[in-house]
Amino acid sequence: MVTGAAGMLGRDVLTAAAAAGLEPIALPRVELDISDAAAVDAITRELAPDVVVNCAAFTDVDGAEEKEHQAVAVNGPGAGNVARAAAAQGAWTIHISSDYVFDGAKRSPYLESDPTAPESAYGRSKLAGELAVARSASGRHTIVRSAWLFGAGGPCFPATILRLARQREELTVVDDQVGCPTFTGHLAPALVALARDPIEGIVHVAGGGRCSWYELAGEVVSNAGLSCHVLPGSTAALGRPAPRPAYSVLRSERPGVPELPPWREGLAAFMEAGVPS
Repeated sequence: MVTGAAGMLGRDVLTAAAAAGLEPIALPRVELDISDAAAVDAITRELAPDVVVNCAAFTDVDGAEEKEHQAVAVNGPGAGNVARAAAAQGAWTIHISSDYVFDGAKRSPYLESDPTAPESAYGRSKLAGELAVARSASGRHTIVRSAWLFGAGGPCFPATILRLARQREELTVVDDQVGCPTFTGHLAPALVALARDPIEGIVHVAGGGRCSWYELAGEVVSNAGLSCHVLPGSTAALGRPAPRPAYSVLRSERPGVPELPPWREGLAAFMEAGVPS
């Protein structure tokens, strides 16, 4: 059972599950609002899944600064609703979390055992979800932290850069945030692998390597053969409402955690999949 199934990651999870010979059941938000505990309980009892992959989330990072209550309702207790309903049916929960649970002050890769310290409303809501899942899933859960997701099934940074680079002669992109761009077409099969061979607790699964948003934008423009000039800028100059982790490279210290290909391979696969012009 896949919640948030109409989203960018949810769509790729459905595809990966079907390719693995499983029988995914899609539950987009229009069919299930995970903040409605009674609805989550009812549909989980009806479907009786073996595994629930929770891709449903409030993902507007800047919007969460003004709508923290709404973000927390979905990302916090909403995630707990899914885990509790799954556990009641004996199902395993795979919950998607974020690099935003860290403050970005570290300068070496974040591991599962590193202390969390979210600085944004979005990050606080995602940490609330981790805690709710851990409390509600009766030990039958995997919390997957990933970062900088992009894919062909929804709005994302590379698609935005492509659109703007076709319209402008130059773009300024921040070079003081470093992370792991993660292609959902690579993350989704890893989630399916974890569904088949579960690892209890928190795991980090993100694209291999690291780069800044500026470097990622440059690679996007170069791969597309566009003439737009990409310039480095600062986060402070951008003036976004929500603070972002300056460094959020994720790596795993746990045995058996799937490793994803380097982010450049993910970007190449994204470009080959075809992106809206």
